Amino acid sequence: MVYAVVRAGGRQEKVEVGTIVTMDRIKADKDGKVELAPVLLVDGDKITSDAKSLAKVTVTAEVLGDLRGPKIVIQKFKNKTGYKKRQGHRQELTRVKITGIK
Repeated sequence: MVYAVVRAGGRQEKVEVGTIVTMDRIKADKDGKVELAPVLLVDGDKITSDAKSLAKVTVTAEVLGDLRGPKIVIQKFKNKTGYKKRQGHRQELTRVKITGIK
């Protein structure tokens, strides 16, 4: 069993070949491919975590599409002053499918 932990938009995700991951918006090349930076690689009993060995490892993914996350509401309120503020936010996301770990 081969899997990797990759850096994906400020977070770390555990991925295998065929895994579909939703992460912060990233730009793909013209073919819709993207490379993710590995942090850890597990190949059976062999675990690789040093930067020198991980520089040789590539995790490739195919962009399935861009989407937006759920709307969150930010509300601020201060008692007895009449101060109220309401703001919304929707995160820009990208869904990718892992195609290879080499």
